[in-house]
Amino acid sequence: MSCLDCSCLKRRTPVKSISQSKESNTSIYPHWAGELPQCWIPPVLGGHEIPVRFNEAHNYELQQELGKRFNDLTTIYLARHTPTGTLVTAQLTDLDDCSDEHVIFLQNEAVMSSFFRHCNIMVTWKMFTVGTWLWVIYPFMAYGSASNLVKTFYPDGMSELLIGNILFETLKGLKYLHQNGYIHRSVKGSHILISEDGLVSLSGLGHLCSMVRRGERAKVAYDFPNFSTAMLPWLSPELLRQDLHGYNVKSDIYSLGITACELATGRVPFMDMHRTQMLLQKLKGPPQNPLYDNTFPCEESPMKISRSGVDSGIGESVVAASMTQTMTSDRLRAPSPRTFSAALQNLVEICLQQDPDKRPSAAMLLSHQFFKQVRDQARDSLPSLLPSLAQHQKHSSVGSFPVILKKYPYKSTDEAKEWTFH
Repeated sequence: MSCLDCSCLKRRTPVKSISQSKESNTSIYPHWAGELPQCWIPPVLGGHEIPVRFNEAHNYELQQELGKRFNDLTTIYLARHTPTGTLVTAQLTDLDDCSDEHVIFLQNEAVMSSFFRHCNIMVTWKMFTVGTWLWVIYPFMAYGSASNLVKTFYPDGMSELLIGNILFETLKGLKYLHQNGYIHRSVKGSHILISEDGLVSLSGLGHLCSMVRRGERAKVAYDFPNFSTAMLPWLSPELLRQDLHGYNVKSDIYSLGITACELATGRVPFMDMHRTQMLLQKLKGPPQNPLYDNTFPCEESPMKISRSGVDSGIGESVVAASMTQTMTSDRLRAPSPRTFSAALQNLVEICLQQDPDKRPSAAMLLSHQFFKQVRDQARDSLPSLLPSLAQHQKHSSVGSFPVILKKYPYKSTDEAKEWTFH
């Protein structure tokens, strides 16, 4: 299914694309406006060479720093595409200072997001180099991430209707990835981004895992990357075990269940547990539904929300350059005082089943009772459930642009270079 065939694009134009006629011929995404086969399947990682051209920085005016990633090696900016006036997100990374692990992660995230064609998957608009700096251009998502909205406006959790709208669109993106043989492996609130028009996009594609091997789809995967500590609470038991049983797309369903708890309660199950204690708790299963369970020990936790973890998505970077903190407040350690519907409780329970085979697929979850109101409601209703953009901008650093960055943060060079990602 191509992005142009996606039903959510038929009901709105969520993100204004840079006009192809005003793009240079060095874009790595030349087919944005073209039709794709109905059964188009993204290529396997490493299957294509993507040329990354030299210096198109003159087309972008950096407006404001939004956050950092990778131990401050990557900086995220709000920028303006000067030929069209379109606001975009620009991610700048000095490749000379990156480890091989960071380069591979950036390659997978940027290249693969340029291949996917679905409105609920974050796309890369353009990628180029200036000297040793890699520039990656993404759409600007005005509301940032779902986790940012929770921290800013819903510290005790979102309404179930808002949760339903966000997770329903996220599931559409997951369904697309799973049908094409990919496991996301990094589903969480900071990787769910929301545009001004209420488009929900799944980001954080750097840990994508392909189930296709030599033209055939495998039943399980055995690739176990080195996840940052901050990502562990969302990971499934089978992904943490790293044994011969492997894992499959159902590991994303477990992460979705943890994300549902994150949005509903304003806290992440297992977040304050020691890594060993968390692993044991996940392997034996929670004693009760995490929506109500007190899974937060009172001692100070060694686990921290880091803005420099390799798994961080655009949303997490935008959320807060100042959010490195230990999650030990009384609110996070106390059980949720709210009462949740039976439908939401059931959704969380079936997503967090210990046996992956007992978890429903993303396609099956789209018909779950919890999403009935979302399926029945009028289209384009998500923006009406969110705080106004003016209110959102008042509580964030994004919105007004009093300072224009006059100097681009890259090393000058007289030699044009061309990078090729394999």
